[in-house]
Amino acid sequence: MKKLMLAFVALLFTAGVFAQDYKNSIGIRLGSGYYDVVAASFKTFISQPAALEFNAGFDTDRFVGDDFTSVSFAGTYQHHFPIGNIQGFKWFVGGGAVLSNTFSDFDEVKGFNVGIYPTGGVDYKLKNAPFAFSADIRPTIHIVNGAGYYNNFYANGGVTARYVF
Repeated sequence: MKKLMLAFVALLFTAGVFAQDYKNSIGIRLGSGYYDVVAASFKTFISQPAALEFNAGFDTDRFVGDDFTSVSFAGTYQHHFPIGNIQGFKWFVGGGAVLSNTFSDFDEVKGFNVGIYPTGGVDYKLKNAPFAFSADIRPTIHIVNGAGYYNNFYANGGVTARYVF
């Protein structure tokens, strides 16, 4: 009986370690990207450590001379791990895919792109306020490369601020 009780306590402790600090959040992601300098961001936890993040991004360059507009949609799976004993602070790893289209009068920078990427970063949920912040890196390999701008690789990173609900 003692072993069963000890196993139950260990299970509760493990569940507490991996408990998410929020279920859903929505906000804005600022990226380093050619296709997602600004993106709407939605993140939802589908289990204790697992989350899905979706981004709808936008970029335009009408001033430097390239004259293009890009739109994108990205979906990412993230697996979260606690960082020490800091409540609300986690690191994550995962992967995802991005679809983007670049509109331009110049053939060398326009076209449809599909990319896949691993991702890693940190996520912090404020303790006494309904806000979460994250930073990530997404080194993207384009498997369909309509715009020759990338040379099939793009080292994308970003920061995100979200309202938690």
